[in-house]
Amino acid sequence: MGEKGKKSKTMSKSPSAAKEHKEQLERLQKKDPEFYQYLQQYGKDLLTFDDEDEDFDDDAEVDMEDAENQLDDETYQHDIPEEEEKPSKNVLTTEMVNSWCKSIREDEKLSAVHSIMKAFRTACHYGDDTGTDSSAKFAVMSSSVFNKIMLFTLSEMDRILRKLLNLPASGGKKETIIELMNTKQWKNYNHLVKSYLGNALHVLNQMTDTKMISFTLRRLQYSSVFLAAFPSLLRKYIKVALHFWGTGGDALPVVSFLFLRDLCVRLGSDCLDECFRGIYKAYVLNCHFVNASKLQHIQFLANCVIELIRVDLPTAYQHAFVFIRQLAMLLRDALNMKTKEAYRKVYEWKFINCLELWTGAICTYSSEADFRPLAYPLTQIISGVARLVPTARYFPLRLRCVKMLNRISAATGTFIPVSMLLLDMLEMKELNRPPTGGVGKAVDLRTTLKASKPILKTRAFQEACVISVVEELAEHLAQWSYSVAFFELSFIPAVRLRSFCKCTKVERFRKEMRHLIRKIEANDEFTNERRASVTFLPNDNAATSFLEDEKKMGTSPLSQYVTTLRQRAQQRNDSMMESSVLVGEKSAVFGKKLDQIPDSDEEDDIKNDDGATVFSSSWLPGGDSRANLPKEEEKKKKKKKKKKKKKGMEQDEGVGDDEDVVEDLVLSSDEDEDEDEEDTAEEDGNEEQLGGSRQQNKKQKPKNLSNKNVRPHHHAKNNKSKKRKRAKLN
Repeated sequence: MGEKGKKSKTMSKSPSAAKEHKEQLERLQKKDPEFYQYLQQYGKDLLTFDDEDEDFDDDAEVDMEDAENQLDDETYQHDIPEEEEKPSKNVLTTEMVNSWCKSIREDEKLSAVHSIMKAFRTACHYGDDTGTDSSAKFAVMSSSVFNKIMLFTLSEMDRILRKLLNLPASGGKKETIIELMNTKQWKNYNHLVKSYLGNALHVLNQMTDTKMISFTLRRLQYSSVFLAAFPSLLRKYIKVALHFWGTGGDALPVVSFLFLRDLCVRLGSDCLDECFRGIYKAYVLNCHFVNASKLQHIQFLANCVIELIRVDLPTAYQHAFVFIRQLAMLLRDALNMKTKEAYRKVYEWKFINCLELWTGAICTYSSEADFRPLAYPLTQIISGVARLVPTARYFPLRLRCVKMLNRISAATGTFIPVSMLLLDMLEMKELNRPPTGGVGKAVDLRTTLKASKPILKTRAFQEACVISVVEELAEHLAQWSYSVAFFELSFIPAVRLRSFCKCTKVERFRKEMRHLIRKIEANDEFTNERRASVTFLPNDNAATSFLEDEKKMGTSPLSQYVTTLRQRAQQRNDSMMESSVLVGEKSAVFGKKLDQIPDSDEEDDIKNDDGATVFSSSWLPGGDSRANLPKEEEKKKKKKKKKKKKKGMEQDEGVGDDEDVVEDLVLSSDEDEDEDEEDTAEEDGNEEQLGGSRQQNKKQKPKNLSNKNVRPHHHAKNNKSKKRKRAKLN
């Protein structure tokens, strides 16, 4: 093939070949004069024989002369009439693609591989501004041809490249590619690998359909090990995958995360640092605001970060330490400076969600020596955040911090004194006095950091806070309900709970507390009966095995009581979830989505069916649909903003659970607050934001009414003056 290609190339440059070509053009002029006239007007370079080889060679991306010659032979060896050979040279047809695919599958021809790769490059760059690249400029293909090229290349190219490079059918590590780079096979075929990965990355940035992107990423995941040889491409792939992970819909976030995780597993230190930093940054960008519909999606993103940490715990520890230290520095600034801006940086969703993320990571890897040391600094930060502004308006944030501390305590088996944080809440007047703001709307503490003043006085807010205090205090005491020191540990909480029962004027709160007190007393009897028969001292190691069997079975009164409280809390949370978006309902559950992703063997069986379904549209890169899409989305977003603002002005009792906080952030916060609390948490929950807007509206109403009263007066004066002028004229 190489000798034949060289002969054809030399012949094409000889005078006899030029004369033969001119005769072919003359026959074409006689047979189809209209088409020949069209070529003279719009394609003069096609009629110039000397420029043909240069234009054709410029489009090829390979460096080896044999590959170019083989590609030339393969392109010209199709059953096309002699007269139409020249004008249709740059038109990709279904017959050409099918012949290349057949040659690769049956005969494994290298020339067909070069041809399909050239077609793949043309498909990926279709519609691009090619400038002086005349061969690409005149390349034409239909959507069906584009779909065939993409489906075959993505499905088969990994197998072809591995066979050419003598690699295993799947898998591989960075060390394998480093050894391969010194071989003759790599020098001969590395341009194919780079062309495949580079062009696939280019078309990924052009795609708009999530299913198409997901299929492309799944197929590229098999070839991700080759990125070890191309660091610049590796960085670009990480950036694209992180973007799809944070913003994609349907199964795309899961597919993108699996692609990133595969890169970290196979390439190791080459991409671990960049992936850890990038995925944490993407998580922070996607958790600025929280509402009922985003809760599960944010939890899914956090689960992905925690799963990626598992790849290399020592490296992840270094990054986690830096990120947790950044949170500590923000808290230190708030404690020292005591300014509104410093408080705002701590009391915002971004900061709290980062605490939630590292709490989940430490709870997951609490048994690992590499991660366990981070529990202490994180606990100190969470405790400091809970006590930063000890007012009733920040009860939701304090309860969230207590929940995190309880999780760390349960995972690490370390005692954390959280009871004082909860009992101090009960002594504030907002919880032990009857509400003065009416019943109010149900409050979802999971989506609230700061309560507005009107909501603070409602019965719904009081009930939500008191019930949460009971649940978290019971969780804390249940963790130590099998301790030999439980009686001493629960003595002060029991005394303060009894004091609350005497002081509160709300009967339903008194009933809840008495129930908890009875469970604490029952647990005291449960531990004291067994403690009376022990012979070890309190500082003995044998104290750690006290009631160990009962703890495994969960037979203590407080453990059983906590089980019922968890069921009640789950029912309450489910009732508040009136609606959920697609990404929150399906993509957020990490375990379920992973089960839906087929194994490698299963995917090999169904990949053609999936690909045929995905690549069945009329979409082509560089189309106008992509350019028009952002404008249409902007129009829809503007309409939604206007509707939400109108709804917010009409509502009387606060924002619904599923309303987007981002839109409400435009509204200002409460104007009648004290100056030292004003704007402390400008980016907090929906109810606070709307509460401020309602107060502004109430203040603006008299002004509007006065304006309305003035306008008729001006109109009356104008009418009188007009009548006088008419009277004078008459």
